[in-house]
Amino acid sequence: SGGGRLLDRIRKWYYNAAGFNKLGLMRDDTLHEDDDVKEALKRLPEHVYNERVFRIKRALDLSLKHQILPKDQWVKYEEDHRYLEPYLKEVIRERHEREAWNKK
Repeated sequence: SGGGRLLDRIRKWYYNAAGFNKLGLMRDDTLHEDDDVKEALKRLPEHVYNERVFRIKRALDLSLKHQILPKDQWVKYEEDHRYLEPYLKEVIRERHEREAWNKK
């Protein structure tokens, strides 16, 4: 269990070192928008998509001003959830099925 705690501390350190949370972004907000991610974004519930757009626009504004959010507004490691992951997994699974079907 000691190794698990160490690994968790390293993950938290890396998460904070990456810096995107200081702009109010979550991990999934930073994904490269390839075709799979674009399709997954289309499947998000509207309110989740709108929250993402808000976070990204706010981060762009802060970045242009060379500012970060006050520390109490940073996204915490424990609060960051992978909101796009289930949709992305579904899109990738469907693409693999299509590719396998087309090979037949």
